[in-house]
Amino acid sequence: MKMRELELVTGVDREVIRIMLRQGLLPEPQRSARNSAEYTDAHVRAIAAIRRLQQSTRLTLKEIRAAMDGQGETPASAYPNLEELLSHRFGLHNVQLIPITAIQVRYPSAERDARAFEQIGFLSVLESENGPSLTLSDARLVEIWGQIREAGFVEETGFPPENIAFYRDAAELVARNEATIFFEKRQATIDDEKSASMLHLALPLMLDFFGLLRMKAFMKHIHFFVAPDNPDEAKRF
Repeated sequence: MKMRELELVTGVDREVIRIMLRQGLLPEPQRSARNSAEYTDAHVRAIAAIRRLQQSTRLTLKEIRAAMDGQGETPASAYPNLEELLSHRFGLHNVQLIPITAIQVRYPSAERDARAFEQIGFLSVLESENGPSLTLSDARLVEIWGQIREAGFVEETGFPPENIAFYRDAAELVARNEATIFFEKRQATIDDEKSASMLHLALPLMLDFFGLLRMKAFMKHIHFFVAPDNPDEAKRF
């Protein structure tokens, strides 16, 4: 398709699309001549992933490019879309893999944590030409745990990664209920494309929503531990 068609399909102005290309966020189009470019469904999907990232995380195009290069702090909700963008950038059908050795430069316990998380079902350690590797989302899990370690949650103080094995069942329970409610309650008039759009917009918001509920519950339980004689105070949470 030509640029005019790409604009119509994506709803994104050509000047914005050109900025995305200059930033390296989109794969280069096929060019039969200097002023002739052909775009494909890969460009449509990549632009859609960028728009979802902007809507759900408020990242700028420059920040998205930095996140694709592994720089800066990136919200966890952004990683599925970043994986898609990386696949389009490199023309890959499989997700981009991050060698664990690259994470160890910043977090020395990365391999120990990745292996522990694999044992409790959080992620899979994959073999690549660069050695044991992780998908982008799984690498972010290990990085986050590395930051938690830096806060003092380490084996020596009683906080090995195995302590949070219960997260697996909790996440599975929440996700299963979310999926069941969505697909059982949606109206027949909502087609698959509209459903996908709704989910891409709503899921990051539901992560924030659930995170706040979890924080309220955590503070309530912490209060019962530190002030068990004043249960009314915990009702604030």
